[in-house]
Amino acid sequence: MTDRRHFLRNTLLALGGATLAGCDRISESETGARVLESAESVTRRVQRFLSPSRSLAKEYAESDISPVFKPNGTTMPDTPLYQSLLRGGFADYRLQVDGLVARPARLSLEDLKTLGSRTQITRHDCVEGWSAIGKWTGTPLAAVLDRVGPTDGARYVVFHCFDTYDEDTPYYESIDLDEARHPQTLLAHALNDRPLPVANGAPLRLRVERQLGYKHAKYLRRIEIVASFADIGEGNGGYWEDNGYEWYAGI
Repeated sequence: MTDRRHFLRNTLLALGGATLAGCDRISESETGARVLESAESVTRRVQRFLSPSRSLAKEYAESDISPVFKPNGTTMPDTPLYQSLLRGGFADYRLQVDGLVARPARLSLEDLKTLGSRTQITRHDCVEGWSAIGKWTGTPLAAVLDRVGPTDGARYVVFHCFDTYDEDTPYYESIDLDEARHPQTLLAHALNDRPLPVANGAPLRLRVERQLGYKHAKYLRRIEIVASFADIGEGNGGYWEDNGYEWYAGI
């Protein structure tokens, strides 16, 4: 494990009882890591006890929208495929959805819009110490799942992205099917009534409002439905999770 992974592994930031586990470098603390794991477990149990329809992230008024929604992480993927799609205004963009599904699909932005739409004003929380409120419009991920039909054994939804991190490592994230079907979980294509800016994840990003910022994967390229993510990346469910962060980042 690299030195970077050692210092990313160990942290604790507790705000009002909410566990915040990482978007950036954080201090080493074995005690902090243990408390984080314990608090995350409690948060997950509480959210799972509540039905999806009752356990909603808070939604805000138009007047609460932040003047600037700060981008984080990658702000301009430099991969050739992404750059080509960007030059074409994403007209040729197709979201690949496959894995343990009955009807694999390649969906354009227009295809996604025909599956349904939801708009919500929510707060994005990052462990760096900032939050922002934005208005997101997109397709409920549940509608995409209905379109492709997960098959027996499907448990997780893995998001493969256009951007890469150190050593050409593609960014990826994952959530379980329960969170994927939550009414506030969106594939967002618009922010504050405008097409999603590149710095914020164009053409499509995940919004999973009951979890922390690093779970909200940007620059979506492919969605894969799987029984396990043991053979994806280093088997921990996401790029940051492979670097020591918790998989279930509930707030």
